[in-house]
Amino acid sequence: TRDLLDAVVQWFGRRIGAVLDDTQVGACVGTKELVTSLPQLLRLRNPGRDTVLYPAVSYPSYEMGAILAGCRAVPVALDADWRIDLASIDEADAERALCLWVNTPGNPAGALDDLEAASHWGRARNVPVVSDECYIEFTWAGKPRSIVQHGMTGVLAVHSLSKRSNLAGLRVGFYAGDPDLVWYLRETRKHQGLLVPGPAQIAGVASLQDQDHVDVQADRYRQRLDSLIEVLAALDLKADMPEGGFYLWVEAPDGDETALCLRLAEELGVLTTPGKTFGKGGAGYVRIAAVVPDDSLDLVRMRAGLT
Repeated sequence: TRDLLDAVVQWFGRRIGAVLDDTQVGACVGTKELVTSLPQLLRLRNPGRDTVLYPAVSYPSYEMGAILAGCRAVPVALDADWRIDLASIDEADAERALCLWVNTPGNPAGALDDLEAASHWGRARNVPVVSDECYIEFTWAGKPRSIVQHGMTGVLAVHSLSKRSNLAGLRVGFYAGDPDLVWYLRETRKHQGLLVPGPAQIAGVASLQDQDHVDVQADRYRQRLDSLIEVLAALDLKADMPEGGFYLWVEAPDGDETALCLRLAEELGVLTTPGKTFGKGGAGYVRIAAVVPDDSLDLVRMRAGLT
């Protein structure tokens, strides 16, 4: 609806300082379906290309979206700080690329990519850069950042109310950027029936117009991350505050992520995600999500010997 698109435009102006109009934004049924369906539509738009580039340690659906579309899924190396290494991309792969995915703040490691550099890289090679920014409201190192702050041409920013407003079940997401690409997606996706139901759009508008609940949740996540870092220290495990997001990315002793997952489950009752879930480069790490209620976290602290 016009109301939802206007709310998205206003949110970008208010939170990101990006001036958009409704020809540069679109809605999606949560962002997971956009992530997994985008390669198919991009290949229809540009059948001479067949490759999706994505961070080597990242949300698994970037790779799966390429596979579902019959495309080549090519991981891009990350540097020592878990940021995407654009210089590592083979130019032969870039020539075949339908898009490059970036994710900032990143899942699982919480790093912040250089979005300006990514936008320049894509424009120089005529490769759309799709920036998954669903954790943008939980940026701890500096202000929230978006790829659309560096121009609209050849880029698409993807956002979700699932993370921002804890509305995962509502299935409301949105995207913004290059007007030609936005128009193409809006026109093709409506034939796939990928439309957000009216009542969910109304709730989405209300959510986007209110910042207070987001700030409250951001404070909770920050406190939970601090608390979990203390819990891990009590177990002689080191974890650093991420640059963004609500996950801790913890290196496993002796590189044995399975043993660490089991230890955290047995000693603390905490369920975690093995790093290899996010790609081969995640081996030897464990992701811990700071998403449990505070009373559950208090129980974890007690089990760790903390008051």
